[in-house]
Amino acid sequence: MTAQELARLIDHTALKPDTTETRIRTLCHEALRYGFAAVCVNPCYVPLAATLLQGSNVAVCTVIGFPLGANRTVIKAAEAEQAIRDGAAELDMVLNIGFLKSKRHQDVLDDIRAVVDIAHQASPPSGRDQILVKVILETALLTDAEKEIACRLALEAGADFVKTSTGFAGGGATVEDVALMRRVVGDRMGVKAAGGIRTRAQAEALVAAGANRLGTSAGVALVQGEASASDSY
Repeated sequence: MTAQELARLIDHTALKPDTTETRIRTLCHEALRYGFAAVCVNPCYVPLAATLLQGSNVAVCTVIGFPLGANRTVIKAAEAEQAIRDGAAELDMVLNIGFLKSKRHQDVLDDIRAVVDIAHQASPPSGRDQILVKVILETALLTDAEKEIACRLALEAGADFVKTSTGFAGGGATVEDVALMRRVVGDRMGVKAAGGIRTRAQAEALVAAGANRLGTSAGVALVQGEASASDSY
């Protein structure tokens, strides 16, 4: 995989609570320079990122119900609507982990579907066919059986991707989890690996296992073939 091919799979990410406007400006500049797929920023920075990336091929991605997934569905829906108005083209939502583990599967399905319906019915930014929804499973907190159920619910709800992790709950993307998720969803959805991706070799292993998007704050180091000391969102 060339550096350019890898760059096109990366969501260049800055989600730490102390992320500054200066960091967002740098993030967007790097995304343009290296040709990343998207920048992933907290909702308050979507308007800035959308302005900085206007007219480019880099999408603006933001997070919904982040990082716990425990917001009421109506709040997640409102977050999604506002993010789209602000210029987001991709929404990474955290599913309700507690409901999933409580076997409240219909509630989890309804929660995802509420965001998906808003995204897919909205007019996407110029140059985009559709606003994408990626469902974060938080795999470090789930059993393999729960991961499978979560994937099936995201698929049934019409989401576009399933994603491994927020990066805030311990653990992160593993080859095993990505392979499991790809096995469940087949070619009907994308799979995004995120959390703890620090080296080019690790990134390529996740892609080989089935990931077709990578969320990382170490995107520049990865495409330059360097190891990052950390991938802290």
